[in-house]
Amino acid sequence: MDHSKHARLSATELTAGVLEGATIYGPGDEKIGSVSHIHGAGSATEVVVDVGGFLGIGAKPVSVALDQLEFMRHEDGDVHAVTSWAKDQLKEMPEHVDP
Repeated sequence: MDHSKHARLSATELTAGVLEGATIYGPGDEKIGSVSHIHGAGSATEVVVDVGGFLGIGAKPVSVALDQLEFMRHEDGDVHAVTSWAKDQLKEMPEHVDP
């Protein structure tokens, strides 16, 4: 997928309502997970990404800083993100547990 043609989201669009469910693509443009939910606000925002699993079953939630993901909107309106993290790198991170 050529992400260069996708509109980057503005800071005001980086809300839970917009980001939750967004697909995350890794450096090889492979699907590596999806946004489960977010915590915090501003520069302290953490994005919880479900990695692996099948149809949400067996996925491991991990938390990454918002600035590690570049969110954009596809021509059809779907929101997704790209990151330099590989799926295996995310799987090695500690599991996120909500307080």
